[in-house]
Amino acid sequence: MESHLSIHQVAKRTGLTAYTLRYYERIGLITPIARAAGGQRRYAAADMAWIEFLLRLRTTNMPIGKMQAFARLRGAGDSTVPERRLMLEDHLTDVLSAIDALRQSAQALQAKVEYYRAFEQSLASLSPSTEGHADEHRKSLRPGPGKTSRN
Repeated sequence: MESHLSIHQVAKRTGLTAYTLRYYERIGLITPIARAAGGQRRYAAADMAWIEFLLRLRTTNMPIGKMQAFARLRGAGDSTVPERRLMLEDHLTDVLSAIDALRQSAQALQAKVEYYRAFEQSLASLSPSTEGHADEHRKSLRPGPGKTSRN
């Protein structure tokens, strides 16, 4: 990697916009970035590593307020390592709970897909001679007035 990157190079490599990078710096997620003689930001390898970590936190849906709290603790030095670890453990618990909820939702969706797949096969298995009956069959599956469908 180049020794120092411009904001546009960092934006290209991270997928963040230059606006977002400046915003992250302004709100304290990123420490103030070193500047070139002309005032342009120059991101070092350590800045890039931190930004990549922030992107991983963002991917886990960590709220920006918690990311800011983590960044403040990081800025306060090694004495905050236990607090940072606890924050990450708490967030990991949240992420694992979200994964479990998504897994349950995926299972429910899979069951519904299988239900409709079987239903489609039962409709397709009606022979052409009973095609008129297929419409009757479909109508019988619809709820009548005042009734609700469970599917």
